[in-house]
Amino acid sequence: MTRFLLYCLSFIYISSIGFAQTTESEKINITEDKRKIGKLYFTWGYTRAWYSKSDIHISNNTNRYYPETGRTHNYDFTVYDAKASDRPDFDQISDLANITIPQFVFRVGYYFKKRKDIGIELNYDHAKYVVNDFQKAKIKGNFNGNYVDTDTILDPKNLLHFEHTDGANFWMLNFVKRWTLFNPSRKIHIGYVLKPGAGIVFPRTDVTVLGTRMNNDWHVAGWVAGLESGLRIEFLKYGVFEFVGKGAFADYRRSLVLGKNNGTAKHHFFAAQLTATIGFML
Repeated sequence: MTRFLLYCLSFIYISSIGFAQTTESEKINITEDKRKIGKLYFTWGYTRAWYSKSDIHISNNTNRYYPETGRTHNYDFTVYDAKASDRPDFDQISDLANITIPQFVFRVGYYFKKRKDIGIELNYDHAKYVVNDFQKAKIKGNFNGNYVDTDTILDPKNLLHFEHTDGANFWMLNFVKRWTLFNPSRKIHIGYVLKPGAGIVFPRTDVTVLGTRMNNDWHVAGWVAGLESGLRIEFLKYGVFEFVGKGAFADYRRSLVLGKNNGTAKHHFFAAQLTATIGFML
């Protein structure tokens, strides 16, 4: 009986050691698996934008009759070195019902590993582009069969008003690289991010030509490429804050003028932006 008890106790002891080793091994595997798991994040914020001058080519050769003005418009002209500004509308931020009226942005990204050093991001900027009214600019081309080559004032009611204010809409897919600058604890990480990327422009263009106005539908009008970089702060395990600068080149190959099949506009410009966003990680 005593020998049997010793056998039982020995078996239990050996089994417990094996179980402990198995449990410890499982913990190590779980830890390793967690290290392989990436992080999903979402941020929302607002931006300011500055634009280079651009040559805007506008054409409509359909001879369509517009009852609003009682005229038949036929034109093919270029506005040279047109100046444009953004329209931040930050006074609307406090009104939750109008939260998308200002120049908002959002980012949805995924870091491939737990270290969060490399990832991919869907990057959207609802920037607004407005050609400055009443500026002096050179116009060259044809208006209803009349050739024009002169400097003139861009009168928004009788000649031209042009804007992408709902908006210029940069949709980009970015590669994300992060470097650690300061990491005092698990609760805070301060880093530098670099995000090169490219995508499409998806504007809604509001145009007035020779007294006829149309706020067009959203559509794919061209492409955009750029580079975003700046400060990224991760805090309290789930919080994310970014303050970044961005340089981009946007090429609008086919913006609508007075509806589909009734004129197009082409232009391209460089854009510079300062953006602040805040969000969370999962």
